[in-house]
Amino acid sequence: MPLPRIPYRIEPLDEAEQHRRAEAFFRRMDARRSVRDFSDRPVPRALIARAIATASTAPSGAHMQPWTFVAVSDPATKRRIREAAEREERAFYEERGPEEWLDALEPLGTDWWKPFLETAPWLVVLFAQRWGLREDGGRRKHYYVQESCGIAAGLFVAALHEVGLATLAHTPSPMGFLGEVLGRPPNEAAYILFPVGYPATDATVPALQRKGLDEVAVWWEGRTPNGEGRTS
Repeated sequence: MPLPRIPYRIEPLDEAEQHRRAEAFFRRMDARRSVRDFSDRPVPRALIARAIATASTAPSGAHMQPWTFVAVSDPATKRRIREAAEREERAFYEERGPEEWLDALEPLGTDWWKPFLETAPWLVVLFAQRWGLREDGGRRKHYYVQESCGIAAGLFVAALHEVGLATLAHTPSPMGFLGEVLGRPPNEAAYILFPVGYPATDATVPALQRKGLDEVAVWWEGRTPNGEGRTS
């Protein structure tokens, strides 16, 4: 049965205001960085809840919204997560990690030690629901789970930055321990672990250079006289 249709309107803006908003949002997001040095300053639960709600506005395959966000502030649970993450990360850096991958990480100065998993006031784990559950207990297929969760994760990061909070997309490998520690059902797989908080007063980040627009965008506009596609 198709869903009922409702009107959809976007606030009309003149072109000057469109450009102003586009530039302002870009400047805010361009200032965003992944942070590994957190303050233990408390963060209101309401801010985390609003960021999760914002993330849940993401488009998803067949509108299944195949995600669960688990927010943790309990110190004992954060310690368990840190200890388990460091075991996996130490094995990666010292035993399992391919040399090419480790070489790529070297300029960032990362290692297996993850104190931020306890210092940050919140850990938010995004779980991907590999399938859903029907009322009768049967499985309900979910579509484009990875893509849907990726979009939701991006909105979550943007929502945090918009209110002055920092985070890091942390992906210890493997991440099965997160489902065990947090008691998640078998249809959910940990997707990203986000420590969330305010940057420490002495926080530093690598002096990275982002790719320019010309390196990440290709434009197809119109056709050439002989009918072939034209890029610029």
